[in-house]
Amino acid sequence: MANASKPTPPDPACPNPEGSRADKTPPPAAGTASGFPIVGIGCSAGGLEALQALLGGAPADCGMAFVIVQHLDPEHVSNLPELLQRATRMPVIEASERMTVKPGCVYVIPPNKDLSLLHGVLHLLDPTEKRGLRLPIDFFLRTLADDCGHRAIGAILSGMGSDGMLGLGAIKEKGGLTLAQEPADARADSMPDSAIKSGVVDIVAPAGKLVARMIDYLRHTPTPPPADTDLPDHTQSLLERIVVLLRDRSGNDLSLYKPSTLQRRIERRVALLQIDGIADYLRYLRNNPQELDLLFKELLIGVTSFFRDPAVWEFLRDAALPALLAKYPEGHMLRAWVPACSSGEEAYSLAIVFKETLERLKPDAHFALQIYATDLDMDAVDKARKACYPVNIAADLTPERLARYFVAEEGGYRVSRDIRETVIFAPQNVISDPPFTRLDILCCRNLLIYFGQALQKKVLPLFHYALNPDGVLVLGSAETTGGFSDLFAPMDKKTHVFKRIEQIVRSPWLNFPTRPVASAPEAAGGPLEHRDSIEHLTDQLIQQRFAPAAVLVNGDGDILYISGRTGKYLEPAAGKVNINLHAMAREGLRDALCGTIRKALHDPRPIHLNGLQIDHDGHSLTVDVTVQGIEKPEALRNRVLVVFNDAKKPAGGRKHRPNAVSDRESALMLELNQLREALRINQEEMQASMEEAKSANEELQVTNEELTTSKEELQSMNEELQTINAELQSKVDDLTWARNDMTNLLNSTEIATVFLDSEMKLRRYTTHATHLFKFIPKDLGRPLSDIVTDLDYPHLQDDAMAVLTTLIFSEKEVCTQDGRWYRVRIMPYRTQDNVIDGVVLTFIDITAIKQLEAKLRK
Repeated sequence: MANASKPTPPDPACPNPEGSRADKTPPPAAGTASGFPIVGIGCSAGGLEALQALLGGAPADCGMAFVIVQHLDPEHVSNLPELLQRATRMPVIEASERMTVKPGCVYVIPPNKDLSLLHGVLHLLDPTEKRGLRLPIDFFLRTLADDCGHRAIGAILSGMGSDGMLGLGAIKEKGGLTLAQEPADARADSMPDSAIKSGVVDIVAPAGKLVARMIDYLRHTPTPPPADTDLPDHTQSLLERIVVLLRDRSGNDLSLYKPSTLQRRIERRVALLQIDGIADYLRYLRNNPQELDLLFKELLIGVTSFFRDPAVWEFLRDAALPALLAKYPEGHMLRAWVPACSSGEEAYSLAIVFKETLERLKPDAHFALQIYATDLDMDAVDKARKACYPVNIAADLTPERLARYFVAEEGGYRVSRDIRETVIFAPQNVISDPPFTRLDILCCRNLLIYFGQALQKKVLPLFHYALNPDGVLVLGSAETTGGFSDLFAPMDKKTHVFKRIEQIVRSPWLNFPTRPVASAPEAAGGPLEHRDSIEHLTDQLIQQRFAPAAVLVNGDGDILYISGRTGKYLEPAAGKVNINLHAMAREGLRDALCGTIRKALHDPRPIHLNGLQIDHDGHSLTVDVTVQGIEKPEALRNRVLVVFNDAKKPAGGRKHRPNAVSDRESALMLELNQLREALRINQEEMQASMEEAKSANEELQVTNEELTTSKEELQSMNEELQTINAELQSKVDDLTWARNDMTNLLNSTEIATVFLDSEMKLRRYTTHATHLFKFIPKDLGRPLSDIVTDLDYPHLQDDAMAVLTTLIFSEKEVCTQDGRWYRVRIMPYRTQDNVIDGVVLTFIDITAIKQLEAKLRK
């Protein structure tokens, strides 16, 4: 048995002091192939009994290490190791600096220390707060999640408060296991109950059964495959069938998520349910549709916190946001989008940083920020709208931010109203729903890491489209813009903040969410990735030397693509650059092609124009032209292909016949036929144009009727606005009367009253206050210290600041220079939102009472 007072653990080769490893419990399966699991246990009041029950149910050869973090009195030596040693055969050791964690051992946090883990080594830190709100469990569990990833296990036992809830969320985000003691089994159920209600707990059980549940989970957890390896065909097929079930159940397609992410999260559910494999889990899903809802929640991974990665928010505050504000010297309404906002912490963090930046740089400018925060999880959106968070958020916020932007409520904090009104929350699927546009800021952190390459190639150009020029894109610490360096430039590589680049040539193939995503092989191996391949180079050689010259045009004749050598048939027009086919076609082609392209759009059958005479470098050239509209593939629909072929000369040359027509007459006849064909096409176009004009006229009549209806609706709306305006005017009148009544009430009390804001500047005063202070109407907004007073009270402003700081009202009796006496009472000014925003000073004249006291003394 180990001595708890010794900082050095026993020999790790034999963690069981009573003998070698027994065979009663199988070694942790597969889940610990790259290391052993480390269990972080948090507890507080009533935790000793729960810890003894948990360790009592743990085999000495379970292959796990246990680290216990309990709320301890910082002034007393803990005897917790000795008490726990009686309940287990594993050595129980008090943690010390740089102690290596080993399986089969129990480590206990010492008093007055915070505990952390780095590369399997424990480190002790002095707490930032000796007393008050301390969250040592959250702190350790977060370091455990970062250090062990999917091998981390967190358990919350009996205790008061909500410490440990955020730490369990961090472990779950990394793919680890989270457990909580059954609240009915706990002496103090606040800590486990808070964790369970937050939705981050995987297993709830009595303390004595938690270790057995951990072992069962590890036994069913396979070794995770490397992230860059392809899944076996059988596994891939099972995952795809599960994705189909999820799509039918939730309406959301997750097929383009990373296969490794899907497999890891599905296998986590398999282990929790103790099912033998993914195939059995698929059958379980068919028989238990409610498990699909749990799996969908599991795949969303909605874990976040306030001001996550502080360096990112510092860069936004000091560099990115000031650059945006500098673009609009006269003020502007900025727009921001936070997709995958989860429970809203990131959106509110952005609103707070913007407010701080604005107050520091442009306090008097007319700027505002409208944030659109969206998420796929409707429950998370509802939670974000409520803006209520547990007391644990104090660990992620500075005291100044907590005091200014949050209102303390029972059991936690609520975001202040001015910050809440900045953010609009809504459910949205960033993959399939239209994006928000005209954005100045787009903050999408830790979402793209779960997307496959095909989905990232769709989403990033969409973000570029949604942002304004020089708009700011904020990505997560493990995310980049990949191959889209032509769309985004890094503003700061360390914080992964990017600036939108305006494209010189806009890509016509922007993949909007309403368009189905290309199949994985096509998206992953597009033409841009194979331009140097043998196949592509060979195709180019054939097109240039052997294939006929051709151009691809749209309905207006604008050339979209050129194949082969077209110099004999097309030439640039003089003047401004114009790549329209009608402008570039040589003489003889221009008239023939005039109406052919529009006709080909309506009739996909090829149109042959044979024997056209064109002039090329002073020589006559006979050309056959084929014009055909394109229906397939879908990407080329409504395009027209124009192919040029040189007409073949008769073999053996021209033979002289007595009745042969001269070459000149033959050329004139050919030109006449061309003009007749062009005239016929123009007549057909004119007829079509007349029909279109007739149809357009009918549409204009319908539009006119609609405008008439709209005019009537506008008149109705105008009447409604007049009604609303009358109601508002009535409310203004009521407020005016209420203000008059309040003014008369204050004056009738004959009590001098002064209202100051949080900076001790004059906000309002009553008439009787002018008997003590030399107030004039222009003094509003001036510091009270600048106003001349008759009171002999030099510490008035100091006392007012003390009341504002401590919220304890002050009352004193003070005399004036002419012998009058006043009772001065200073109280905090509390708004309807329960926010302290200044102080109220009242001065009650007690001169008569003082004179009566003097007479009585005589």
